[in-house]
Amino acid sequence: MSRPASGDLPTLSRRLIPSFTPWTALLLGVALVVALPVLAVLAHILVPTGGVWQHLASTVLPRYLANTLFLVITVGIGTLVIGTGTAWLVVMCRFPGRRLFEWALLLPLAVPTYVIAYAYTDFLQFSGPLQGWLRDLFGWGFGDYWFPEVRSLGGAATLISLVLYPYVYMLARASFMEQSVCMLDVGRTLGRGPWQLFWSVAIPLSRPALVGGVSLALMETLNEFGAVQYFGVDTFTTGIYRTWFGLGEQAAAAQLAACLLTFVIALVLLERWSRGKRRYFHTSSRYQQLPEFHLGGWASAGAFLACLLPILGGFLIPSGILAELAIQQGDSLFGKSFIGYARNSLLLASIAALVAVTLAVVLSYGVRLNNTRLTRTATRISAMGYAIPGSVVAVGILIPFAWLDNTLNTWLLSRGGEVIGLIFSGSAFILIYAYVVRFLAVSFNAVEASLGKVTPSMDAASRTLGQTATGTLKRVHTPIMRGSLLAACILVFVDVMKELPATIILRPFNFDTLAVRAHNLAADERLAEASTASLAIVVVGIVPVILLSLAMRRSRPGGGK
Repeated sequence: MSRPASGDLPTLSRRLIPSFTPWTALLLGVALVVALPVLAVLAHILVPTGGVWQHLASTVLPRYLANTLFLVITVGIGTLVIGTGTAWLVVMCRFPGRRLFEWALLLPLAVPTYVIAYAYTDFLQFSGPLQGWLRDLFGWGFGDYWFPEVRSLGGAATLISLVLYPYVYMLARASFMEQSVCMLDVGRTLGRGPWQLFWSVAIPLSRPALVGGVSLALMETLNEFGAVQYFGVDTFTTGIYRTWFGLGEQAAAAQLAACLLTFVIALVLLERWSRGKRRYFHTSSRYQQLPEFHLGGWASAGAFLACLLPILGGFLIPSGILAELAIQQGDSLFGKSFIGYARNSLLLASIAALVAVTLAVVLSYGVRLNNTRLTRTATRISAMGYAIPGSVVAVGILIPFAWLDNTLNTWLLSRGGEVIGLIFSGSAFILIYAYVVRFLAVSFNAVEASLGKVTPSMDAASRTLGQTATGTLKRVHTPIMRGSLLAACILVFVDVMKELPATIILRPFNFDTLAVRAHNLAADERLAEASTASLAIVVVGIVPVILLSLAMRRSRPGGGK
């Protein structure tokens, strides 16, 4: 049996075990800190709850499970149909307004789900303008007609789908634009029309992108709190909140969070298994202008309506409702107090964005310097936060930091000192920590993609000129990545502005944000006053959507679009 060459064993060792440079140690430390909430939740699975868990399992747990499954299935189908259909139309078909729809179909991303729930409740409820207009038009009275109830499980699923379909749309559109002309030409020579090409060629080639887009939408569905709580729909997320604050049962809330976390992990594994079972490759480099189908008559009108309706339902109508309410009445505390809510939101979002992007640079650059299995695994763990609902992150953070505060105060009392209070769990620190854990993946993906485009020869040239690894990052990589770093900051900033579940659970006393202000007013049925904070969140969210749409215009290899 031949022995490996002397250089083979060190090479294999470097692939499996990293050399502990400062960057590698920093990377592993970040991964451990980010994974702490998940570990804290999982550690409570076997903690006894004194019969509370059995009570939950026999009463409300089946309802939590049934409602969550209904939302996941319904939103999955709805976002897949709307996102895929509109993406195919704007890429492959020519009809009036197509160029406008290319970017306008992303606008619902700027509207948080709880905001659209507040807007449509005011518009569609019995005392709202639409039903009032119908009663005046037809002379109807109470009980003379049927009208769908917006505050229901079906209403929540519909509104969530209208907000989340852009996740599928942007990935499906990018995938359709990247497809090779030769594949579509073969289908056309075989007599396939646009719909036959769509089903038999484009959909199979885009399957990984579609699964990825639906997975993102479902992650956000599992994280949803504001809309379902306002509609009175019981899900795992609302159950975690009630168990923690209503019943005061920390262990039971953690076990509910562990169930939801298991749900999310199963969803992630299913998505990866689905991608791994079947692969599609382009065997040609012919990325020319894609063939377009010119639509006319009813087909053109149908395509126009198919693209217009999601924008109307997901952005224009709710934004118009909020604007009208804000102008007519608005927040009674608009002024000094409202500025305080806005300041809190902007401050938290700015700090969280800067910290998240900084840690993303540490992770991505650490892997670039020492690409081993351990560093790659640690980085994947760090980027899991986006798949974990905010309520689970909040529970996982409160458990260790509340213990740390209690332990510290007990120790001080035993030494004859004074209680210093909740310096960790009662401060804005854990809010920023939760945001970073939750949205680190957003910044990491952008930074990693940008850093991957920098050729390794630039690193080698910098090192030969006497630069250290840190100096190379500062003087070479950072200027090149400046645009991606800014985009990552903006995306995290807006996600934090919209985040609600973790903010409600973790915020310090007398520390409210725009999202919390809108939620509290809506919970008190003061929808007109909630419109001001809701509209402010929407306006801030439009900025990254516009930047994202501009970036997508340059997304196809070979130009062409």
